[in-house]
Amino acid sequence: METNTIDIIKSSGKKVKFSLDKLKNSLKRIGADQKTVNQIINTVRDELYQGISTKEIYNRAFGLLKKKKSYLASKYKLKKAIYELGPTGYPFERFISSILQYSGFKTEVNKILHGQCVTHEIDIIAHKHNKTTIIECKFHNEKGLNCNVKIPLYINSRYNDVKTHWNANSKNKTTLTEGWVVTNTRFTEDAIQYGKCVNLYLLSWDYPKNDGLKDRIDRLGLYPVTVSTLLTNREKQFLLSRDIVLCRQLIGDVFYLDHLGILETRKHKILNEIKMLCNH
Repeated sequence: METNTIDIIKSSGKKVKFSLDKLKNSLKRIGADQKTVNQIINTVRDELYQGISTKEIYNRAFGLLKKKKSYLASKYKLKKAIYELGPTGYPFERFISSILQYSGFKTEVNKILHGQCVTHEIDIIAHKHNKTTIIECKFHNEKGLNCNVKIPLYINSRYNDVKTHWNANSKNKTTLTEGWVVTNTRFTEDAIQYGKCVNLYLLSWDYPKNDGLKDRIDRLGLYPVTVSTLLTNREKQFLLSRDIVLCRQLIGDVFYLDHLGILETRKHKILNEIKMLCNH
Protein backbone atom coordinates (compact mmCIF):
# COMPACT_ATOMS: atom_id res chain seq x y z
CA MET A 1 0.00 0.00 0.00
CA GLU A 2 1.32 3.49 -0.94
CA THR A 3 1.87 5.62 2.19
CA ASN A 4 0.29 8.69 0.57
CA THR A 5 -3.03 6.84 0.32
CA ILE A 6 -3.21 6.26 4.09
CA ASP A 7 -5.67 8.44 6.01
CA ILE A 8 -4.53 9.50 9.47
CA ILE A 9 -6.67 11.09 12.19
CA LYS A 10 -5.39 14.29 13.83
CA SER A 11 -6.13 15.21 17.47
CA SER A 12 -8.86 17.60 16.24
CA GLY A 13 -10.61 14.61 14.61
CA LYS A 14 -9.73 15.86 11.12
CA LYS A 15 -8.73 13.24 8.54
CA VAL A 16 -5.60 13.97 6.45
CA LYS A 17 -3.29 11.99 4.16
CA PHE A 18 -0.15 10.60 5.79
CA SER A 19 3.01 12.44 4.71
CA LEU A 20 6.33 10.61 4.91
CA ASP A 21 8.14 13.90 4.21
CA LYS A 22 6.46 15.59 7.17
CA LEU A 23 7.66 12.82 9.50
CA LYS A 24 11.17 12.94 7.98
CA ASN A 25 11.33 16.72 8.42
CA SER A 26 10.18 16.56 12.05
CA LEU A 27 12.96 14.04 12.78
CA LYS A 28 15.60 16.07 10.93
CA ARG A 29 14.50 19.25 12.73
CA ILE A 30 15.40 17.75 16.11
CA GLY A 31 18.85 16.72 14.84
CA ALA A 32 18.38 12.97 14.29
CA ASP A 33 21.06 11.51 12.00
CA GLN A 34 20.16 9.88 8.67
CA LYS A 35 20.51 6.32 10.00
CA THR A 36 18.09 7.03 12.87
CA VAL A 37 15.66 8.81 10.52
CA ASN A 38 15.67 5.82 8.12
CA GLN A 39 15.13 3.28 10.93
CA ILE A 40 12.15 5.21 12.33
CA ILE A 41 10.66 5.83 8.86
CA ASN A 42 10.90 2.11 8.00
CA THR A 43 9.36 1.00 11.30
CA VAL A 44 6.49 3.50 11.15
CA ARG A 45 5.84 2.72 7.46
CA ASP A 46 5.51 -1.02 8.28
CA GLU A 47 2.94 -0.30 11.00
CA LEU A 48 0.67 2.13 9.13
CA TYR A 49 -3.00 1.31 8.63
CA GLN A 50 -6.08 3.24 7.48
CA GLY A 51 -7.34 5.56 10.23
CA ILE A 52 -4.21 5.43 12.42
CA SER A 53 -4.04 8.42 14.77
CA THR A 54 -1.22 10.97 14.76
CA LYS A 55 -0.82 10.09 18.46
CA GLU A 56 0.02 6.45 17.61
CA ILE A 57 2.57 7.53 14.99
CA TYR A 58 4.09 9.99 17.47
CA ASN A 59 4.27 7.36 20.26
CA ARG A 60 6.06 4.91 17.96
CA ALA A 61 8.65 7.47 16.81
CA PHE A 62 9.09 8.78 20.38
CA GLY A 63 9.68 5.25 21.75
CA LEU A 64 12.36 4.53 19.13
CA LEU A 65 14.10 7.87 19.75
CA LYS A 66 14.08 7.32 23.52
CA LYS A 67 15.93 4.01 23.07
CA LYS A 68 18.58 5.71 20.94
CA LYS A 69 19.18 9.15 22.44
CA SER A 70 16.95 10.48 25.21
CA TYR A 71 17.68 14.15 24.45
CA LEU A 72 16.34 13.67 20.90
CA ALA A 73 13.17 12.13 22.35
CA SER A 74 12.92 15.21 24.60
CA LYS A 75 13.11 17.54 21.61
CA TYR A 76 10.58 15.43 19.74
CA LYS A 77 8.04 15.70 22.59
CA LEU A 78 8.26 19.51 22.75
CA LYS A 79 4.64 20.12 21.72
CA LYS A 80 3.36 17.59 24.27
CA ALA A 81 5.70 19.05 26.91
CA ILE A 82 4.12 22.48 26.51
CA TYR A 83 0.66 20.96 27.14
CA GLU A 84 2.19 19.45 30.30
CA LEU A 85 2.84 22.97 31.62
CA GLY A 86 -0.90 22.96 32.54
CA PRO A 87 -3.51 22.43 33.78
CA THR A 88 -3.50 26.18 34.64
CA GLY A 89 -1.99 28.76 32.30
CA TYR A 90 0.38 30.17 34.93
CA PRO A 91 3.49 28.03 34.17
CA PHE A 92 2.98 28.78 30.45
CA GLU A 93 3.04 32.52 31.24
CA ARG A 94 6.28 32.03 33.22
CA PHE A 95 7.69 30.04 30.31
CA ILE A 96 6.90 32.77 27.73
CA SER A 97 8.30 35.39 30.13
CA SER A 98 11.56 33.38 30.41
CA ILE A 99 11.87 33.10 26.61
CA LEU A 100 11.47 36.89 26.33
CA GLN A 101 14.10 37.47 29.02
CA TYR A 102 16.61 35.44 26.99
CA SER A 103 15.73 37.68 24.01
CA GLY A 104 16.73 40.80 25.94
CA PHE A 105 13.41 41.88 27.48
CA LYS A 106 12.84 42.80 31.11
CA THR A 107 9.57 41.17 32.11
CA GLU A 108 6.91 41.32 34.81
CA VAL A 109 4.20 38.69 35.23
CA ASN A 110 0.56 39.07 36.32
CA LYS A 111 0.37 42.81 36.89
CA ILE A 112 -2.67 45.05 37.21
CA LEU A 113 -2.55 48.01 34.81
CA HIS A 114 -4.90 50.97 34.57
CA GLY A 115 -6.70 51.58 31.32
CA GLN A 116 -8.51 54.73 30.33
CA CYS A 117 -11.82 53.05 31.21
CA VAL A 118 -11.10 50.10 33.56
CA THR A 119 -8.19 48.21 35.16
CA HIS A 120 -6.80 45.06 33.53
CA GLU A 121 -4.82 42.08 34.79
CA ILE A 122 -2.02 41.62 32.25
CA ASP A 123 -0.20 38.28 31.90
CA ILE A 124 3.21 39.68 30.89
CA ILE A 125 4.63 43.20 30.59
CA ALA A 126 7.89 43.28 28.61
CA HIS A 127 10.28 46.24 28.36
CA LYS A 128 13.09 46.76 25.83
CA HIS A 129 14.76 49.89 24.38
CA ASN A 130 12.35 52.36 26.04
CA LYS A 131 9.40 50.48 24.57
CA THR A 132 6.83 48.37 26.39
CA THR A 133 4.80 45.41 25.13
CA ILE A 134 1.83 43.82 26.86
CA ILE A 135 1.31 40.12 26.26
CA GLU A 136 -1.73 37.94 26.86
CA CYS A 137 -1.24 34.16 26.96
CA LYS A 138 -3.95 31.75 25.91
CA PHE A 139 -3.06 28.28 27.16
CA HIS A 140 -5.03 25.22 26.10
CA ASN A 141 -4.33 21.88 27.78
CA GLU A 142 -6.38 19.99 25.19
CA LYS A 143 -5.20 19.40 21.65
CA GLY A 144 -7.32 20.64 18.77
CA LEU A 145 -8.54 23.79 20.59
CA ASN A 146 -7.50 26.72 18.41
CA CYS A 147 -7.77 30.46 19.11
CA ASN A 148 -10.57 32.00 17.07
CA VAL A 149 -11.00 35.67 16.13
CA LYS A 150 -12.87 36.50 19.38
CA ILE A 151 -9.62 36.27 21.37
CA PRO A 152 -7.53 38.87 19.45
CA LEU A 153 -10.67 41.06 19.17
CA TYR A 154 -11.05 41.08 22.96
CA ILE A 155 -7.32 41.48 23.67
CA ASN A 156 -6.94 44.33 21.16
CA SER A 157 -9.65 46.32 22.95
CA ARG A 158 -7.87 45.79 26.29
CA TYR A 159 -4.52 46.76 24.72
CA ASN A 160 -5.95 50.02 23.34
CA ASP A 161 -7.53 50.89 26.70
CA VAL A 162 -4.22 50.35 28.54
CA LYS A 163 -2.18 52.08 25.80
CA THR A 164 -4.25 55.28 25.96
CA HIS A 165 -3.72 55.55 29.74
CA TRP A 166 -0.05 54.41 29.73
CA ASN A 167 1.15 56.82 27.04
CA ALA A 168 -0.70 59.77 28.59
CA ASN A 169 0.96 59.14 31.98
CA SER A 170 4.19 61.18 32.27
CA LYS A 171 5.41 58.90 35.10
CA ASN A 172 5.93 56.05 32.63
CA LYS A 173 9.48 56.09 31.28
CA THR A 174 8.61 53.94 28.25
CA THR A 175 6.11 54.07 25.39
CA LEU A 176 3.57 51.27 25.08
CA THR A 177 3.95 50.29 21.43
CA GLU A 178 2.78 46.69 21.00
CA GLY A 179 0.21 44.15 22.08
CA TRP A 180 0.78 40.39 21.68
CA VAL A 181 -1.36 37.28 21.91
CA VAL A 182 0.55 34.04 22.55
CA THR A 183 -0.98 30.56 22.41
CA ASN A 184 0.42 27.04 22.64
CA THR A 185 -2.00 25.85 19.94
CA ARG A 186 -2.90 27.60 16.66
CA PHE A 187 -4.83 30.64 15.45
CA THR A 188 -7.71 30.39 12.97
CA GLU A 189 -7.32 32.20 9.61
CA ASP A 190 -9.78 34.89 10.78
CA ALA A 191 -7.73 35.50 13.94
CA ILE A 192 -4.52 35.90 11.87
CA GLN A 193 -6.25 38.22 9.41
CA TYR A 194 -7.61 40.40 12.23
CA GLY A 195 -4.21 40.49 13.99
CA LYS A 196 -2.53 41.73 10.79
CA CYS A 197 -5.25 44.32 10.22
CA VAL A 198 -4.95 45.95 13.69
CA ASN A 199 -1.17 45.36 14.15
CA LEU A 200 -1.64 42.93 17.03
CA TYR A 201 1.30 40.51 17.13
CA LEU A 202 0.22 36.85 17.16
CA LEU A 203 2.57 34.07 18.26
CA SER A 204 1.50 30.41 18.20
CA TRP A 205 3.06 26.95 17.95
CA ASP A 206 3.87 27.45 14.25
CA TYR A 207 3.02 31.11 13.52
CA PRO A 208 4.64 33.34 12.26
CA LYS A 209 6.12 30.88 9.77
CA ASN A 210 9.68 29.91 10.77
CA ASP A 211 9.44 32.14 13.87
CA GLY A 212 6.69 30.42 15.86
CA LEU A 213 7.11 29.08 19.40
CA LYS A 214 8.69 25.78 18.29
CA ASP A 215 11.26 27.65 16.13
CA ARG A 216 12.19 30.09 18.91
CA ILE A 217 12.54 27.32 21.50
CA ASP A 218 14.77 25.21 19.21
CA ARG A 219 16.83 28.21 18.11
CA LEU A 220 17.47 29.47 21.64
CA GLY A 221 17.65 26.04 23.32
CA LEU A 222 15.00 27.19 25.81
CA TYR A 223 13.15 23.95 26.53
CA PRO A 224 10.58 23.63 29.32
CA VAL A 225 11.50 21.16 32.12
CA THR A 226 8.49 19.09 31.04
CA VAL A 227 10.42 17.85 27.95
CA SER A 228 12.67 15.69 30.15
CA THR A 229 12.19 11.97 29.61
CA LEU A 230 14.02 11.21 32.87
CA LEU A 231 12.12 13.38 35.38
CA THR A 232 8.86 11.97 36.77
CA ASN A 233 5.59 13.93 36.56
CA ARG A 234 5.76 14.56 40.31
CA GLU A 235 9.28 15.98 39.99
CA LYS A 236 8.25 18.19 37.08
CA GLN A 237 5.27 19.56 39.03
CA PHE A 238 7.54 20.27 42.01
CA LEU A 239 9.94 22.26 39.78
CA LEU A 240 7.09 24.19 38.12
CA SER A 241 5.67 25.07 41.55
CA ARG A 242 9.09 26.61 42.38
CA ASP A 243 9.03 28.66 39.13
CA ILE A 244 11.68 26.45 37.51
CA VAL A 245 10.21 26.32 34.00
CA LEU A 246 13.32 26.06 31.82
CA CYS A 247 15.78 23.17 31.62
CA ARG A 248 18.51 25.82 31.48
CA GLN A 249 17.57 27.00 34.99
CA LEU A 250 18.38 23.54 36.38
CA ILE A 251 21.93 23.58 35.01
CA GLY A 252 22.63 26.67 37.09
CA ASP A 253 20.85 25.43 40.21
CA VAL A 254 21.03 21.69 40.93
CA PHE A 255 19.83 22.45 44.47
CA TYR A 256 16.30 21.61 43.33
CA LEU A 257 17.32 18.11 42.22
CA ASP A 258 19.05 17.60 45.58
CA HIS A 259 15.91 18.84 47.35
CA LEU A 260 13.92 16.16 45.50
CA GLY A 261 16.29 13.53 46.91
CA ILE A 262 17.48 12.41 43.47
CA LEU A 263 20.47 10.07 43.72
CA GLU A 264 23.84 11.14 42.26
CA THR A 265 23.85 8.64 39.35
CA ARG A 266 20.34 9.62 38.26
CA LYS A 267 21.06 13.32 38.80
CA HIS A 268 24.09 12.98 36.51
CA LYS A 269 21.92 11.40 33.78
CA ILE A 270 19.24 14.13 34.11
CA LEU A 271 21.81 16.94 33.93
CA ASN A 272 23.56 15.26 31.00
CA GLU A 273 20.26 15.04 29.08
CA ILE A 274 19.50 18.70 29.84
CA LYS A 275 22.97 19.90 28.78
CA MET A 276 22.68 17.97 25.51
CA LEU A 277 19.30 19.62 24.91
CA CYS A 278 20.43 23.17 25.66
CA ASN A 279 23.62 22.87 23.60
CA HIS A 280 21.96 21.61 20.43
